Parts: sequence; structure tokens; C-alpha cells
Amino acid sequence: MTAPQLVVHRDKELMALAAAARLITRIVDAQSARGTASVVLTGGRNGNALLAAVAASPARDAIDWARLDLWWGDERFLPEGDPERNYTQARDELLDAVPLDPARVHPMPASDGPDGDDPEAAAASYAAELAKAASPQERLLVPTFDVLLLGVGPDTHVASLFPEHPGVRETELTVVGVRGAPKPPPTRVSLTLPAIRAAREVWLLAAGEDKADAVALALSGPGELQAPASGAVGRQRTLWLLDRAAASQLPPQLYPPDVA
Repeated sequence: MTAPQLVVHRDKELMALAAAARLITRIVDAQSARGTASVVLTGGRNGNALLAAVAASPARDAIDWARLDLWWGDERFLPEGDPERNYTQARDELLDAVPLDPARVHPMPASDGPDGDDPEAAAASYAAELAKAASPQERLLVPTFDVLLLGVGPDTHVASLFPEHPGVRETELTVVGVRGAPKPPPTRVSLTLPAIRAAREVWLLAAGEDKADAVALALSGPGELQAPASGAVGRQRTLWLLDRAAASQLPPQLYPPDVA
């Protein structure tokens, strides 16, 4: 696992643009090296802003979209097409505008899907889909994601792993159903921390003053039960992408000397 690296941008708009450029480059590099790339998307305001910036970038055509696998870190367990679903928002911001291979787009199940309104059954189905895509040498039955994107909540939650909730304690399963989430909707499906840690690179996105305390707490070394974001680390790289407002409570030894 890797120590976190920080990049602080002037504002959330610049952060989204820079993150989009960084993501495009990372995908192109992965496709050049291995033929394909695998990315885990996140929702929320920062995740959607990044997708919108990718859609608007002239460089997006450098990606071979037909050789890109897309997964999700979590999902609101709502009916298919609900505007609050991360998958619906991702389609609106980017996915419908690029020539993806539908077989390589892997949304989490909806509450009106084959698993019905049972989030644990939906989690098991998604875990099986991840396992099917994993290579035989993987110790954990998930693909080795090139980049896994996460938004950081004001309470330090990532994906739908909330402080002190059962999901953040899970060490065996790769996907869990979440009930009673403190943020609506209360029922969700989420990757677990072991699945998140299977990624080559984990990028955590935070912008705005309302994220400043969470960023400072997560980077101060607490346990993942108290601050789930602190447990989200990549095999090769853990990158925190922040704006100045979100970085404003960081101690001097953590704040990078150069602000882009």
C-alpha cells in the first residue's frame, strides 16, 4: 500500500479540469501498456464534475472507449433510471456521449432489477460480476482496476462506507449491501475497503470548505473505522485531489508547497 500524495488546486473548477486531464492520460497509458483499461467511477458533485470535464475535453478522443471497462464504487439502491443513481448521472454527464462497448459497462444492480429490493442479493450479484472479470492470479476476486475514483464525504465516508457502520468493518466480502446509511437514500450497495485496495491507483476527490475537516481528519492517521477515507489506498498510488478550500485545515507538513 502507498502513502498518500496530495495535489491542491485553486478551486473546484480547476480541480475538475486537471483531474479529467490526468484521468484521460492514465487511461491512454494503461491501454498502451496492456491493451485495455479499467476504471471505477464515483458519483457526487466532484465525481460528476470530473466526468463532465472529460466529456468537454478535446483529448477525450485519445481514449479507445471500446477497450475501457467501467465499474462503480457504490450505488444508491433505487429503480433503474432514477435520477439519483450514480449510473444515471454518469450517463448524463459522459457515457452517452462516447462510444463505449455496452458489455464493458458494469453498473451496480437497481432495486427493480433481477435481485428485487434486496441490497445484499444485489451486492452478491455484483461481487460475482467482479469475480468473473478477475484474472486467475488475483488473490481477491476483483479485477486490478487502473484507477478507482472516490468522493470524500464531510463525515469522511467513501463509496457508501460510513464511519462505524458494518460495511467499513467488512474484511472478506468485496461488495456489501448498506442499510441505514446516515445520508439519503439509506439503502445502498458498495465496494468494501479490500476491493478498493485492489486498485493500482486510488484517487480521492474533495472540494469545498464543507470537506476541509474530513480531509484533515482522514490524513491525520485515524483508523478506518473512524475515518473510512483513511483506509482507501491504492497498490501503487494513493492520490488526493483537492481544492484550496478542502485543504484549508491541513497541517503545514501535509500541505504541498506548490498549488496548481
